[in-house]
Amino acid sequence: MAPVTNARLLFNEIPSGLPEPGKTTIYDTSETIDLENVPLRGGALIKTLVLSVDPYLRGRMRDPSIESYAPAFIKGKPLDNFGVGVVLRSEDPAIKPGDHLYGYFPFQEYFLSKDAAIRMTLPNEKLPWSVYVGVCGMPGQTAYYGWKEHAKPNPGDVVFISTGAGVVGATVIQLAKAEGLKVIASAGSDEKVAFMKELGADVVFNYKTEKTSDVLAREGPINIYWDNVGGETLEAAIAAATDNARFIECGYITSYNGEDYHVKNLSQIFAKQLTLSGFLVDRLKHKYQDAFYSEVPARVARGEIKYNEDITRGLEKAGDAILDVQTGKNKGKSVVLVAEE
Repeated sequence: MAPVTNARLLFNEIPSGLPEPGKTTIYDTSETIDLENVPLRGGALIKTLVLSVDPYLRGRMRDPSIESYAPAFIKGKPLDNFGVGVVLRSEDPAIKPGDHLYGYFPFQEYFLSKDAAIRMTLPNEKLPWSVYVGVCGMPGQTAYYGWKEHAKPNPGDVVFISTGAGVVGATVIQLAKAEGLKVIASAGSDEKVAFMKELGADVVFNYKTEKTSDVLAREGPINIYWDNVGGETLEAAIAAATDNARFIECGYITSYNGEDYHVKNLSQIFAKQLTLSGFLVDRLKHKYQDAFYSEVPARVARGEIKYNEDITRGLEKAGDAILDVQTGKNKGKSVVLVAEE
């Protein structure tokens, strides 16, 4: 077989605001690969099937000298994130051709992997492989781990979840309802509001057409806040919190693209004796990963945990998917379908 194109999505330049397809990232088809003869050197040749697009990718588009919890992308190199692929050839005794792997994948069609630490063989629950970068992957783990570690729910608690239609927020809605709690959830479109209602949230609203502070004043006070956005929404949640409320700080997308908002009522943190718990999903993996994989994929397969996906077909459109997530245009978990099985 002759060499085939090995397309990639390269990081080209650090954006000052929103990432621009064709400028921040560039789709490149200059590389080829001989699938039958490329040396494996003890590793495996993997064909990428799906890639995850998540809000935190914007934070990796920075100068490498700026330290953060996730490494910066390198100019001229492919982006990387969670993905699922199928093994084409292998010299690694731990995996065999036909196995499906989950882990950190470069944004390219084929790649050689020798690092077993960044990948795992997936269970077969007869689910679409895209689910394993969504509700059964890192975003679902984020919801599950964070809830287990920090929510500490009590009977009668009221929970507020921002970005409730995203895969993390949607999963948290369902975990909270399984505990019998009242759930308030917000999103940025009427379509997303309808989805949150389908998930069982008791109070749902479009924060673009109804003020968060008004809703929380009417439906609160709140005992638990799952924060995906920060900014004015965090300020409104602090104002509506009961004494000893728990705030689970998962994301802060309102400041990811250069803009920021000064929260004015931070003194209420000590006045109300609030607990704010920031967390990173990888730091809790050792406590909850086994339970997650033994429980969540099976529940998703049975329809007990629902999800919504926004699938972008083709690696050449991955830059657009990244921009859509930053602007909230995606209508579910953003996934790039790189190739069919």
